[in-house]
Amino acid sequence: MATKIRLARHGHKDYAYYHIVVADSRSPRDGKFIERIGSYNPNLNPAMVDLNFDRAMYWIGVGAQPTDTVRNILSGEGVMLMKHLRGGVAKGAFTEEEAQRRFAAWKAEKDAKNGKISQNEADKKREAEKKLHAQEVEANKAKAEAVAAKRKAASEALAAAAQEAAQEAAEAEKADNNEAEA
Repeated sequence: MATKIRLARHGHKDYAYYHIVVADSRSPRDGKFIERIGSYNPNLNPAMVDLNFDRAMYWIGVGAQPTDTVRNILSGEGVMLMKHLRGGVAKGAFTEEEAQRRFAAWKAEKDAKNGKISQNEADKKREAEKKLHAQEVEANKAKAEAVAAKRKAASEALAAAAQEAAQEAAEAEKADNNEAEA
């Protein structure tokens, strides 16, 4: 039986995530599979890959053929590099310890690179939040000034109306006093 390591689509429209499965090459994409060895979520930045490294190594070792996309995922996780290094050990080019050292160095470099990407994304997000906050502060300040000006105008109008009413009352009282004296 020819086996393939491929992606099985899950999720909903416009938000797909995938299971990495080992399946008979004749079975449908989302159909029957032999084993699920991981998952892949391209909706995150960087894309999230959860892979059972040992099972992936086993299936690659027994001849399962990965699809192009899965080959890229396995390369990114180091499965293909480890297969290559184990081939070198089998040929006697270097020892198992040397292979593990090379793999550990590659993994550390990859993790550092992904850490920088995550840090850059976090910094960009933080800067965007600061910029948005500054814009909100400016908008709130302008709105507060407009409200203060409106309240000042209303209080001045109210004070002017009160003063005018007081003058009218004083004139009316004066007119009443004049009529009473006459």
